[in-house]
Amino acid sequence: MFYEPGKTPHNLPHDPFKACVAPRPIGWISTVDKQGRANLAPYSFFNAVCGNPPMVMFASGGSIDSLNNARETGEFIAAVAPRAMLREINFCSAPLPPGEDEFEYAGLTKEPAQTVAAFRIKGVPIHMECKVFQIVDLPGPTPQSKNAMVIGTVVGLHIDDAIIRDGMVDVTLFEPLARLGYHEYASVAETFTVRREDFW
Repeated sequence: MFYEPGKTPHNLPHDPFKACVAPRPIGWISTVDKQGRANLAPYSFFNAVCGNPPMVMFASGGSIDSLNNARETGEFIAAVAPRAMLREINFCSAPLPPGEDEFEYAGLTKEPAQTVAAFRIKGVPIHMECKVFQIVDLPGPTPQSKNAMVIGTVVGLHIDDAIIRDGMVDVTLFEPLARLGYHEYASVAETFTVRREDFW
């Protein structure tokens, strides 16, 4: 099949685009507003974009609290969402009014960060404290519904010692969640090793 997004119909029951870019890691983005009120939301448009310096991004569409807070404060925390907390992650995607605390709504416990004002999430094994490097405004479906990509430099990295095995982070010990298309998810429970020279 072939279609031109926004121009020609795909003739499928659901938009297939998100299923074509999968799996997408889920970043659990923690921010605070200027009044110090916490916000916590999951983003499947999330990824690392640079290794040196370490940088990550999340892209905001419908939910704008994380975007607005990152714009106002210049900070955010990107947590890696573990499978064991799928219920809480889902609760944090609820359309709460601005200023309402998703930590409280989802029954989560806040923990302080080291270099930013946003809060870490108790029970999550990886948190990346970030300073906003750049916010790229993107086109949206309507003038009122805008998209944006927030790029942050990682200035502090928390890794639970329990997920370090033989000197390396072992993701199978917490099974990070990923978004597939539609309502499907995946988690990483098994890995395999390939070295470049294996095929030379």
